[in-house]
Amino acid sequence: MRKISMFILLLSTIIVLAAGCANNNDKPETSIGGNYIEEAYNLEVESGEIHGSLMMPKDGDSSTVALIIAGSGPTDRNGNNPSAGENNSLKMIAEVLASGGISSVRFDKRGIGESAYLVEKEEDLLFEDYVDDVVGWIEKLKEDARFQKLVVVGHSEGALIGAVAVNKTNVDGFISIAGAGYSAYEVLERQLRAQSEEVYDICKPIMDELMKGNLVDNVPEGLYFLFRPSVQPYLISWFKYDPLVEMSKIEEPVLVIQGDTDLQIAVEDAERLHKSNPNSKLLIVKGMNHVLKDASEDREENIATYSDPDLPLNKQFAEELIKFINEL
Repeated sequence: MRKISMFILLLSTIIVLAAGCANNNDKPETSIGGNYIEEAYNLEVESGEIHGSLMMPKDGDSSTVALIIAGSGPTDRNGNNPSAGENNSLKMIAEVLASGGISSVRFDKRGIGESAYLVEKEEDLLFEDYVDDVVGWIEKLKEDARFQKLVVVGHSEGALIGAVAVNKTNVDGFISIAGAGYSAYEVLERQLRAQSEEVYDICKPIMDELMKGNLVDNVPEGLYFLFRPSVQPYLISWFKYDPLVEMSKIEEPVLVIQGDTDLQIAVEDAERLHKSNPNSKLLIVKGMNHVLKDASEDREENIATYSDPDLPLNKQFAEELIKFINEL
């Protein structure tokens, strides 16, 4: 059997528990930067707390808050991933928003970083857990008297999580950044077929059973990392959601953002999301990659930005993000 692509390998690691994840328990409760004040801001859930950070403009004058949702795998609240490197992309979004007079909350998803302890076993985690957590964050922020407007900002898989959550509550706007325009089932199906018909033919029956909601025993050893029993409940829950359906249901103002040098998500994905919701705005950013930095199409150079925390966000992206939110 051919070696399956790194993209699928990354897809298979959507669930990574505490092992290997940053655990920043020694963070100060409050920190002050050039344009912002940041403090611990946590969400109480049934089994404990989801740990987050509230960043506000230094002058404290902000009536709008953005909830920032990280992407798949062990990606923490700052946008960093042990397998990819430190780029601080999501922290930089928060800093950019603060410079534009906008507060923000970003958080370690359950099973990640300071929230790692909330998931003891991989098989206990479902896609809906992430959605319910975001709904909880939305409700908390709506009760915070400091804020009158709330916008949800989802990056990568966080875009789908955010879209589903937005459809369960009320917000003032939604921003999809590098969100997939195909369901997880469709993405995996296309990637497997691109590898070889042999790989596809072996995986397709397994995927179809999962799509039906059925667990699969006796997974071939070579595919265990992708369809291991402990990850199957998450895959079953994840496969159910079509990003086009979720996007089409959003009535609030929507901005779809996509970089044209993104190696993981294509411009086509953004165009599909935009077409599913005719009232949305579409922004294609030239020269921006998946971690929202300036990058060429050369794969090695592009990937190098994933571990460069000093490289700033793409300037157009930052400007358009602030503009959309301030115009809500």
